[in-house]
Amino acid sequence: MPTITVKSDITGTVCSIVATEGQAIDVDDTIALIEAMKMEIPAQAPAAGTISRIHVSQGDSISEGDIIASIELPDAQGGDL
Repeated sequence: MPTITVKSDITGTVCSIVATEGQAIDVDDTIALIEAMKMEIPAQAPAAGTISRIHVSQGDSISEGDIIASIELPDAQGGDL
């Protein structure tokens, strides 16, 4: 199955992981919440599929562009998002 990666749009701290590995998700489902400048920013799924791997843990410091999760797609699309 093709896989896409979900990358952080901001630098911050992972304040919670909402999704779990193996979970089916839809477009715009929240995978994790990133705290930056006293705000919680959701990292959302850009496509429907299944979470194949969560690459971060609660409390991790992350930078813009860091991979948060990998999603297996049900069709022939793939790439980095």
